[in-house]
Amino acid sequence: MANHSATKKDARQAAKRTARNKYYGKTTRNAIRDMKAAGGKEMSEKFPDVASMIDKLAKRGVIHKNKAANLKSKLAKKVNAAK
Repeated sequence: MANHSATKKDARQAAKRTARNKYYGKTTRNAIRDMKAAGGKEMSEKFPDVASMIDKLAKRGVIHKNKAANLKSKLAKKVNAAK
């Protein structure tokens, strides 16, 4: 455990950020799963919201921007194939 008060604070902040990032990541993964399970029209309606969630993950640094682009590309292909 940290000995200095500033290091203790840093550990608390890191734990808080980790929990927040896990929440956002899991919520987005669930949204992706629900979108894939939906039908064609419903899938295309959900796509903009899910893409926005993915972009926010990349902006926050939870995932890399290239991973976000790959996820959105794969989802867009599924949406277009389902039409």
